[in-house]
Amino acid sequence: MILLTARNISKTYMQRKVLDNVSFFLNEGDKVGIIGINGTGKSTLLRILAGAEEADNGEIIRTSGVRISYLPQIPEFEACGSVLEQVMSHLPADLKEAKEFEAKSILGKFGINDYTRDISMLSGGERRRAGIAAALIQPSDVLLLDEPTNHIDNETVQLLEEQLKKYRGAIVMVTHDRYFLNSITRKIVEVDHGHIFEYDGNYSIYLEQRAQREADAEARERKNRTLYRQELEWIRRGVRARGTKSKDRIERFHELENRERPVEADNLQLQSVSSRLGKKTIEFENIAKSIDGKELIHDFSCILPRDARIGIVGHNGAGKSTLIKMAVGEIQPDSGVITIGDTVKIGYFSQECESMDPSQRVIEYIRETADRIQTPEGTVTASQMLERFLFTPELQWNRIEKLSGGERKRLYLLKVLMTAPNILILDEPTNDLDIATLTILEDYLSNFSGAVIAISHDRYFLDKMATEIWELKGDGIVNRYNGNYSDYAKSVLQNDDASEKPKKQTEKKERIFVGRKKLKFTFKEQREFETIDDDIADLEQQIADTEKEIEKCSSDYLRLQELSDQKESLETQLAEKMDRWVYLSDLAERIANGEMV
Repeated sequence: MILLTARNISKTYMQRKVLDNVSFFLNEGDKVGIIGINGTGKSTLLRILAGAEEADNGEIIRTSGVRISYLPQIPEFEACGSVLEQVMSHLPADLKEAKEFEAKSILGKFGINDYTRDISMLSGGERRRAGIAAALIQPSDVLLLDEPTNHIDNETVQLLEEQLKKYRGAIVMVTHDRYFLNSITRKIVEVDHGHIFEYDGNYSIYLEQRAQREADAEARERKNRTLYRQELEWIRRGVRARGTKSKDRIERFHELENRERPVEADNLQLQSVSSRLGKKTIEFENIAKSIDGKELIHDFSCILPRDARIGIVGHNGAGKSTLIKMAVGEIQPDSGVITIGDTVKIGYFSQECESMDPSQRVIEYIRETADRIQTPEGTVTASQMLERFLFTPELQWNRIEKLSGGERKRLYLLKVLMTAPNILILDEPTNDLDIATLTILEDYLSNFSGAVIAISHDRYFLDKMATEIWELKGDGIVNRYNGNYSDYAKSVLQNDDASEKPKKQTEKKERIFVGRKKLKFTFKEQREFETIDDDIADLEQQIADTEKEIEKCSSDYLRLQELSDQKESLETQLAEKMDRWVYLSDLAERIANGEMV
């Protein structure tokens, strides 16, 4: 049964058309993940589905009786009131008493045990968890979640994952958490250039299907280019459109000339730019720090390796941000010493993001750091770097106030990297960044020559980036583990519950890569390719000569019939030769590009 229909939806935001006549259908039991580059309209689409925003055109049809629960990026609560009251505020009066136990249970699982605490006293992460609890206890057939994993720790993400697996209704969520998408979703909707593309399956299947879609589109366009070149050559020979077939061929040429080309995917490019780093990096010596009487860091010592890849994990409030703020000098330890080498140049990406002047233009914001920068490819201007970060020339002259939250994060990340740091310290860099940006950031970090310390709840990101995990539990101790997040989870998290019987781990099958060879012509194909242009020209000449003969013997019926049959046979041969020419030319192009089989 269809629960929700979005038909021919269009939306323009700040003079940018983010949704262009898109349609979407949500069926009972669907589990949908919405993905796309920041600023493409993912959250806008979700708000329109939730009824929190109106579309410029189109209509939203909700099946009678369907109940919708919506979690916006910023949970909406009153200025004051107890956590429990706020979480239950949207419930019908007759359900509040029955739902109180469930609300307390979910809040407790999410680490909020003081239900009487005023909502105004909660941290950003705690407000987020309270918002999730409010969405989950609301009786609903459709759950709409906008970035549900942002600003919550790894444990809460896994708890939320378990809750959503139990949910019987339909789910539509915007998220960049790739493990989360894999675990929950059974359909992916990609928002791209105002349009949406649907893929059946989770994120892994989406990657395979999208790669196939792009390969198919590229193959079609390559064949069209090849056919266009051949038809252009035919047109230039001056063949007159005397016959119906020639007229059709000229029309086909104009169709090829005016064809709609596939939209090229936006590729975010981050060049690994850094300053020289000497032997001395950052040294933590017996540091300790307490906040509000709670000791978060106790007697911690470490010398940061020059090529370190540290991932920091722990629940909200455990002291993760406190540790790196001491490293960058924003706050001082209560005791102990932090020594920073003379050549160290820190690039610090803070969770809060620096204050931006909304009236400032995008390019002016970047030029404050550098007008040009030296990359491995040579000198690149601020405008060129912005283009590599998907800020078009038009967008560069927009005011920052017109950017989406994710676009501001991407802009801030560029500014940090434009300083050419040799040590990167990143506090929750995965919040609000789209998957495309995250993927390229991961590649950037893998080629970065300096040290990296990153706080993140994104398990996929930590698996790609980290070679060591620091775990903070809020008791002052920093536990250190070799390996990425999966290694850490395997050695620690699975052993936390001693009463739980260890689950048998399924061994991953080792991939066997069969030796690949370069694509090449067979001997017969090579000979055919060398002569096919002459064959086509000969057939075209024969057709032209036959047409002349037809004009001369218009009164000789038998001869006219013979020539017409001959012309039809030649045109059939020409069509076959042209199809063969397209295939061989396409093959030659792929061979020239060094493709493998």
